Amino acid sequence: MLATLILLLGLPLALATEPQSCAPLVPITFNSSTVPQLLGQWFYIAGASRYPPHLAELRAVTFEAFSFSPGSHEDELNITEIIRMNETCVVRNFSKIQVFQENSTLVHVDDNGVASTARLIQSDKDLLILNHINIDSPNLSLSARTPNVSKEHLEEFKAHLRCLGFTEQEVFHASTEHACPLPRGEDNADPQLG
Repeated sequence: MLATLILLLGLPLALATEPQSCAPLVPITFNSSTVPQLLGQWFYIAGASRYPPHLAELRAVTFEAFSFSPGSHEDELNITEIIRMNETCVVRNFSKIQVFQENSTLVHVDDNGVASTARLIQSDKDLLILNHINIDSPNLSLSARTPNVSKEHLEEFKAHLRCLGFTEQEVFHASTEHACPLPRGEDNADPQLG
């Protein structure tokens, strides 16, 4: 009887401390329109990781813009990255993204081989939420067509992070305050950054 009473009295307290319900990170299913929609300029907004090599890079990156252009075949994208790491702007244009339509994954390949593998979790055509899957630690990043995202999109991303067990202190944000000069052109979403 006492055990039942304790259970009944403790149940509301246990339910009140239950973590929010988390929807699984469902990747989009790639189709013939996926790759063309990825082409063009993107801005890195925020990311979180528990994988030490990625965590070190997240701490160092204060701004990143990147663009995808068609590769040598339909399932390959060239990527040009403009990154401010610490106080230095760096341009990287030697890596590729391999698109695997059969399992809806993106594989970032550089001169050293596979740099990362990710699934695209996308709620909006102007957002890239990437769930990096080739590591045993949670790793999620948010990029967008513009250097700023709506409050709603940022909250959606933060909800995904909370579901993965990240705290606000573990999220690293980029800033246009630290922007590097971008090449002028039609793909440049915000030419004032240059």
